[in-house]
Amino acid sequence: MTVFDHVGAAAGRLRAAGLPPDAAAADAGVLARHALGWDQATYLCNGRDAAPPAFAARYAAAVVRRARREPVASIVGRREFWGLDFEVSPAVLTPRPETEAIVEETLVLVGRGASRALRIVDVGTGSGCIAVALAAELPGARIVATDVSRHALAVARRNAARHGVGARIAWVRTSGLDGISGAPDLIAANPPYVPDSEIARLPPEVRAFEPRTALAGGRDGLGVVRKLLDAAARRLVLGGWLVMETGAGQAAAVRGAVAARPQLAVANVRRDLQGIARTFVIRRRAAAA
Repeated sequence: MTVFDHVGAAAGRLRAAGLPPDAAAADAGVLARHALGWDQATYLCNGRDAAPPAFAARYAAAVVRRARREPVASIVGRREFWGLDFEVSPAVLTPRPETEAIVEETLVLVGRGASRALRIVDVGTGSGCIAVALAAELPGARIVATDVSRHALAVARRNAARHGVGARIAWVRTSGLDGISGAPDLIAANPPYVPDSEIARLPPEVRAFEPRTALAGGRDGLGVVRKLLDAAARRLVLGGWLVMETGAGQAAAVRGAVAARPQLAVANVRRDLQGIARTFVIRRRAAAA
């Protein structure tokens, strides 16, 4: 059998496991390249050749895992974010493309390549994708990244080292900004925001393979969000920013929570490609409202 023959059979198995046809075909190809250690160009050039002897067993094992709905990122152990390659594991939330908006909005606020000594706190850093991306873009920034999970922090440290920014990020095992001294210029956060009652309805790739602490946001999904707003109202420098991701259908509630804190104001709400109000840009007022 050729490599492409194996991939076609694997795509059929993944369709039978419930994946949409396009996703099944794409995932079968990604897993094949991973098992072979090939890049896309090599795969396209050599895919019609007979599969190497050791390929079939490695590939079959990966396909079995995907058919059980384990995410591809978890199987291959990496995910791209902001053009950078990140290690992922069951200890961390897999970086999503929509979360790149936090990085983009931060750079709009402070300027790409800014060299001044901004103090940024990345709350709930997980894989470290936001902290590492910001460190790569902002050479003068002093970044503190927090997480309650020591396993997540270990993954984040390795990602920072991989991209040469580890010396510019301080890692703290804590909840939110607890124990962090000083007043940050900006807080970045992708907090857990899924209502507890909706966890069971998430896709199996998410509910069974990603850490619940990174997903579950309490009864209405906004428990951690409110704590972040409280921290922003108290801790940000005057005129500082909170850039935060939220979930579908939560925009009105988040606006209401901000309005209940007169120190804060919503400056912008960015929608994702599905039209969901996804990224809130919130400012601590420079003077009393």
